Amino acid sequence: MNVGLLIIVVLLVLSFLGIPIYLSLGIGTLVALNMAGLPLIVLPQKLFAGMNSSSLLAIPLFILAGNLMSRSITSKLIDICNSLFGHIKGSLAVVNVIASSVFGAISGSGVATASAIGGITIPAMKKEGYPAPFAAAVNSISSILGPIIPPSVVLIVFASITNVSVAKLFLGTVIPGIILVGALVIFTLIYGKKKNLPSHEKSSGKDIWKAFKGGIWALLMPIIILGGIFGGIFTPTEAAAVASAYALIISLFVYKDLSWKELPKVFIEAGISTATIMILVGISKASSYVITTSGLPQQLVATFTAMTDSKVIILLLINLLFLVIGMLMEANAAVVMMVPILMPLLNAFGVDMLHFGIFMNFNLCIGLITPPVGLCLLLSGNIAEAGLTKTLKALWPMLLIAIAVLFLVTYVPQLTTWLPSLMK
Repeated sequence: MNVGLLIIVVLLVLSFLGIPIYLSLGIGTLVALNMAGLPLIVLPQKLFAGMNSSSLLAIPLFILAGNLMSRSITSKLIDICNSLFGHIKGSLAVVNVIASSVFGAISGSGVATASAIGGITIPAMKKEGYPAPFAAAVNSISSILGPIIPPSVVLIVFASITNVSVAKLFLGTVIPGIILVGALVIFTLIYGKKKNLPSHEKSSGKDIWKAFKGGIWALLMPIIILGGIFGGIFTPTEAAAVASAYALIISLFVYKDLSWKELPKVFIEAGISTATIMILVGISKASSYVITTSGLPQQLVATFTAMTDSKVIILLLINLLFLVIGMLMEANAAVVMMVPILMPLLNAFGVDMLHFGIFMNFNLCIGLITPPVGLCLLLSGNIAEAGLTKTLKALWPMLLIAIAVLFLVTYVPQLTTWLPSLMK
């Protein structure tokens, strides 16, 4: 058996047995190194080289900023959205979508978005008579906006592997993110009117101003992060540092929703999340080395080119592949495993790596709401106390919308490349 393929087989088998992804990948790499007769010193050497990147510093800082602000801004974002959309039938579902998109521009995490926004909006929806499965479904689909809308940890990991500009990747996700937000809002409005869901009295100008005044510091954070990056004021890594400092100051001294006693717990949680991602990225450097030297990518190119010479078909097959992988594997693990294998194929068919990174990320985010992994789906279902089968039934229309947007982004690359092309 090809040793590159052996790594994938060992990774999948051990993962299904419940062994953490980073250990499964490390064991698979060690086995492949031994089978190929390569020195085992390759693993620690490549592991260090994989983590020795300044762009990766953005990961712990964005995670820390998201953890800090999730304890203070969630209710304020929801208050603002409620003041604007509360008079619409099904308004709480709309609020969930909009608040998730704004929170996603801070946290970059689907699970954090599902927990922070769903923890408030799902009980509120149930209290007003929304079906629990629908509340869980709306929160699930909205949560994937976290890693789609910049900043996105998955895209930072992708950039570290491919050397594509993080800033351009972030900019390229803006239009796809807006399209998905718009599509979900339209669906929830139609659903709310069809099911005659409850609404509130229209907020006065004074109430809207009060909500914005209370949440202005929360709204400024994504503006500072994204405006600074896209305006060329600072790099994504510098933006992450600014975001962390801003989040700390606002949480402690302005909103005062975070106490000094809670800080150690926040830092520990951020440290654990960071360690999991970084060790995975490091080990992936060694596994990528073995996979590349094994000739597996070239064999994959030969197989696909023998099947078809159509770029349209290749993009379809890649999307179907990642839809399946996203159901079974965490997004960062999927990136570090599959990108080195697919790069020669993408180059052979002239697929732009910036475009690929964005539609691949979009694809893997859908995996957050598809069983058996589906972390955001399971988390939302637990908050709503809704059965998985009923939640999936309520989720299907919104899932089809997300897949339709995915294929739109895949086959209209200008949606992802136009804004980055404007960067100097």
